[in-house]
Amino acid sequence: MTDTLRPPAATPTVTVSTAEASRGLQRSLGVVGGTLLTLSCVTPASSLFVIVPLLFNSLGTATALTIGIGAVICVAVAFCYSELGTLIPSAGGEYAMVGTLAGRFAGWLVFIQSLIVVMIVPSVIAIGTAAYLAPIVHVSGPVAGAAVMLAATVAGLLDLRANAWITGIFLVLEVIAAGVVSVLGFAHSQRGAGSLFHGVLADAHGATSAVGLGGMMAAMGTALFVTQGFSTAIYLSEELENPRRNVARTVLWTLGLSAVVIMVPVVAITLGAPDLATLTGGDISGMVAGWSDSALGTFISLCIALAIINAGIVMVIQNSRVLFASGRDRAWPEPINKAFGTLNRFNAPWVSTLAVGVPGAVLCFVPGETLSNITGVAVAALYLLVAVAALFSRRGTHKHTPAWRQPLWPVLPVLLIVALGYTLTQLDTHALIWTGVITAAASLYWVFYLRPRQATRWVITLPEDEQV
Repeated sequence: MTDTLRPPAATPTVTVSTAEASRGLQRSLGVVGGTLLTLSCVTPASSLFVIVPLLFNSLGTATALTIGIGAVICVAVAFCYSELGTLIPSAGGEYAMVGTLAGRFAGWLVFIQSLIVVMIVPSVIAIGTAAYLAPIVHVSGPVAGAAVMLAATVAGLLDLRANAWITGIFLVLEVIAAGVVSVLGFAHSQRGAGSLFHGVLADAHGATSAVGLGGMMAAMGTALFVTQGFSTAIYLSEELENPRRNVARTVLWTLGLSAVVIMVPVVAITLGAPDLATLTGGDISGMVAGWSDSALGTFISLCIALAIINAGIVMVIQNSRVLFASGRDRAWPEPINKAFGTLNRFNAPWVSTLAVGVPGAVLCFVPGETLSNITGVAVAALYLLVAVAALFSRRGTHKHTPAWRQPLWPVLPVLLIVALGYTLTQLDTHALIWTGVITAAASLYWVFYLRPRQATRWVITLPEDEQV
C-alpha cells in the first residue's frame, strides 16, 4: 500500500522512442472532432432512453432532481479530469494520471475500475436496442445487444477520423430525437414544475409513495452513470491536437452539452407523463406514441436505436485505447502486451478492439440490472480515486507544469471525495461485493506478478512529445 503514497518523482515513466512513436496513435482530432466522439460516448439519447427509465422505476418524479445532483457532482469530477488530463495526456486515461501522480498501485486500482466500466457499459447500452427496433423487427434484448456490439467492433477497426464523422451523423439524429421528446412532453404537461422537487412514484395499481433522500442516494451511482462518458476526452488525449488546451475544453464542453440534452427531456417527460404509474413504468417509447401519431413514434424509436449503435461504436473506440495503453505499459505477460499494442493499417489497435467488443457481446446475455449496478459502483470508485489523485497534482515537478488548473483547489477534490465516499456506502450491496471481489483479485495480481517485476511491468508510459 505504500506505493499509493509514493511521491510523483518515484513513479517510473518511460518515454516512447522515435521509432515507437512512428507507430503510435496519431494526432488527428481537433476540439470539434474530439467533442463529437466524446459527446457520442456520453450517448445522451442512449442514456435518456435506456438508463433513465431505470431511474423512473425507482425515483418517479425525483428522477430529474437526482440526475441534476449527479451532474453537479460531475462538474467537480470534470474539473479534476481536465487538470489531470492536461498534466498527463495519455491514452491510458485515469490510470496513467493517477499512477503518475499518486503511485503505481493506486494507478493499478484505477485501471481495474476503468476496466470494469469499459467492459460492461457498452453491453448495458446495447441491450436496450431491442425495445426501439420493435416497430420494424422483434428480437430479444441480448441478441440485439450482441449484434450491436459486434457491428461496433467492426467499425472500431476503421480510421478514427472516419469514425468521428459517422458518430457525428448519428449524434445529430439522437439530439433530434431528444428534442422531439422534449417538445411533446412540454406540450402535454400534466403537472407543475413543483413536482420535480417532491419525489413521488406509483405502482401499477396507482398506489403512490414518497421518494426521500435515501432513495435518491441509492440511485446516485446510476445517475452518475447517465453522464459518465465525458471522460472519453482523456482516452483520446494522444489523438487530440494541442492536448494541453483541448483536453480540458473537450471535457467541459461535453459535460455541459450532455447535461442539457439529457436533463431537458427528463423534465419534459416528468411533467408530460399522463399519470404517475406511467411515469414510474418508464416506457418512454409508449409515452411518445401516446403524445403523437404512430409514424412519429416509429421515427423516434429508430433514431434511438441508431443512437445506441452510435454509442457502441464510440465506446469500443474509447475502450480499446485503454487496453492499448495497458499493453504499451506492460501490465500483462509479454505476448499479451504485444498483442494489445498492435495497430492495423488504419492505425487502430485491432487486438484491443476485439478484446473489448467480443466479450461485450457475450455480456449482453447477463441481466441488465446487474450490469448497471456494478457499473454504478465502479464509476463512483473511479471518480473517487481520480479526486484523490487531484490532491497530488500540484506537488513536486507537476506544480509548475503548464496545464489547465481547476478552480477552488483543493476544496473541490476534498468535497468530491467525501460525497463519493458516502455515495458508495448507499449503493447496491451485491454490486459492491462483485466489484470488491474483482478489485481484490486484481490486487493479488499486483502483489504476486506486477510488484516483483516493477522494472519491467506496469511502467506507465507518456508520449515523447508530452514529456516535461
